[in-house]
Amino acid sequence: MSKQIIAIPLGDPAGIGPEITVKSLEKQEIYDVCKPLVIGDKSTLKNAMEFSNVDLEINSIESPEKGLYQQGTIDCISLDNVDSSKLQIGEVSASSGKAAFEYIETAINLAMENQVGAIATTPINKESLQAAEVPYIGHTEMLEGLTDTQDPLTMFEVRSMRIFFLTRHVSLKQAIDQINPERVHNYLVRCDEALDKLGVSKADRTIAVAGLNPHASENGLFGNEEAEGIIPGIESAKESGVDAVGPVPADSVFHHALNGKYAAVLSLYHDQGHIAAKMTDFEKTVSITNGLPFLRTSVDHGTAFDIAGKGIASSVSMEECIKLAAKYSETFRK
Repeated sequence: MSKQIIAIPLGDPAGIGPEITVKSLEKQEIYDVCKPLVIGDKSTLKNAMEFSNVDLEINSIESPEKGLYQQGTIDCISLDNVDSSKLQIGEVSASSGKAAFEYIETAINLAMENQVGAIATTPINKESLQAAEVPYIGHTEMLEGLTDTQDPLTMFEVRSMRIFFLTRHVSLKQAIDQINPERVHNYLVRCDEALDKLGVSKADRTIAVAGLNPHASENGLFGNEEAEGIIPGIESAKESGVDAVGPVPADSVFHHALNGKYAAVLSLYHDQGHIAAKMTDFEKTVSITNGLPFLRTSVDHGTAFDIAGKGIASSVSMEECIKLAAKYSETFRK
């Protein structure tokens, strides 16, 4: 199987994206599984290598097919959109927000044209995007808008565990209000389709739905959300051919998934799944955006302005992000 080209938009130039990128591309193991292509700025990469003590050659190219894709060289489509003399690492700025948006926009265009196999994104800063008057608050919104996709499906993968999310960035009260049979059914069907695209066989696609209340309400002793909002959705998803089970108490379902009992867990709200993933392995938790025309993976941390430019940021999450993009990209494209 030929190695896929993985586009890596550099993220906010003032954050740790450039540092974790150069540190990742110093590793032979990345080149063993894919052809990494940076979409960024040559001067920013050079600066990041200096304070990170990384010594690599930059091969500036105009299109993906021109890359060398060999360890010791960073292949980069440089947009030359950062004035290195004015860049203030670790600070919010409109210029950095504009540059970050242009990187992801270019990567998306390449993916839509099938010039790259997947995108592995580095962190961006919402305040910098806002300062630049970018009409999107974050990566997911950019991906939605620039690909004309509705409600992409987020999945975390860490070790052997996959976690989907029924709700995202809403208050806990709003998340509970959104739990209903129709939504649970819809998401289970979409989760099953996503696992299929990622190459998980039908026989191995059991999806467990996490419970909301303690002990998944224990037959109504601790609330009626399971009986009224969750179980009917699970039953209708089963009728649609989805291998779904639950609700399984949230204090045990992630443990069972990690040990291979379930292909994935449908978490009901943001922190329920995030805590489980990050307690399992904070650095190796990777986010996958499903439902797009192409595969996108992402590190699950921010721009870390407090340590940016110091050469101390860990690249483990970025390395895992690139590897996971390589792992699924060939299957995803079929």
